[in-house]
Amino acid sequence: MARIVDDDQRMFMTGNEVLAWAALAAGAEIMYGYPITPQNEIMHYWTRLAPRFERGFLQTEDELSAGFTTLGGVMAGKRAFSATSGPGDILMQEPICMAEMMRIPAVWIIQQRGAPSTATVIYGQQETRLACFGGNGEGHRVVYSTSSHQELFDYLIKAFNTAWSYRFPTILLGDGYQGKMREAVTLYNPEDHGVKLVPTEPFVGRPGVPGVDRAPAHYRNTFNIEEEIYEIVHAREEEFEALTPQIVEFESGYLDEAEMILIGHGIVSRAIKEAVKLLQNKGVKVGYFRPVTLRPFPVEELRKAVEKVPAVMVFESALGQLLSMVKEAVGGLPVKIEAFLRPGVGICTDEAAEQVQEYLRKSSMVH
Repeated sequence: MARIVDDDQRMFMTGNEVLAWAALAAGAEIMYGYPITPQNEIMHYWTRLAPRFERGFLQTEDELSAGFTTLGGVMAGKRAFSATSGPGDILMQEPICMAEMMRIPAVWIIQQRGAPSTATVIYGQQETRLACFGGNGEGHRVVYSTSSHQELFDYLIKAFNTAWSYRFPTILLGDGYQGKMREAVTLYNPEDHGVKLVPTEPFVGRPGVPGVDRAPAHYRNTFNIEEEIYEIVHAREEEFEALTPQIVEFESGYLDEAEMILIGHGIVSRAIKEAVKLLQNKGVKVGYFRPVTLRPFPVEELRKAVEKVPAVMVFESALGQLLSMVKEAVGGLPVKIEAFLRPGVGICTDEAAEQVQEYLRKSSMVH
């Protein structure tokens, strides 16, 4: 693949523009898409850049078609991707499910917006569970939750490598704020930073006669008897669990002496990290834990982080989607779980700090 910049280049741009450059850096060959806010500019910027770098683009008639053509591109051996949001995310779940069953390493960018239904095109974290567990049945996918423009760039490159390394569909989960706001980012060529792009290969159309020169390509999406689906789902689960230690990522800080841990993901984690610094300067012993991979979720790492604290507080721009995942992860531990839930509304540093101080004030009065 051609180099996208001569050397590392510091830029100031929107998150959606960053993602178009990141796809180029990741070696993406074609994007299949359908317009929906707040991801539209990913398509717009990609179509501006694609001719210059000899890449492709196809706008389909709807999100279902965009998702399925993405799978077709990948099966032809192309490093293909798509992007969507909100109602489009719902429609994309059918092709994502097919990718889970057939182990097709497609990549999706999801820029979350407020929900349910059309709701608002601005911002939310209300597609968290949909991104992680959408669709029918127990499928397996990787979901990275980003918090900055630099992470949008870094983790989209990683998403392509993860998808093609482990053959599970991979999602980069951003949001409308990240997509629309401008922020400094360093663009770079992966090879300059020691990042080797995992090569692609075609699933179908390989040289030779099937059954004579090579085994036939047979990728199943449907099974005729109950025992077949039982076996395949168990096999997928065992493989995903075995790969989890290699994939799972988290970030944490100030845990050693913490009496309370703040938990958040994506752009909200930026607010809680700053809130922790603010509270630490006031002598309040708090730490933070941020899951970077929401699927697989860093269960063991979170349990270890909270096993010695009396309470945690979950912050999210949703009505308890991350909260439910935290409760499931730490179940059985004697830790009290508080939450600050603002569906479709951003969370600021001062608000997070005030919530912690108010809880600690009430807690000290009770005791």
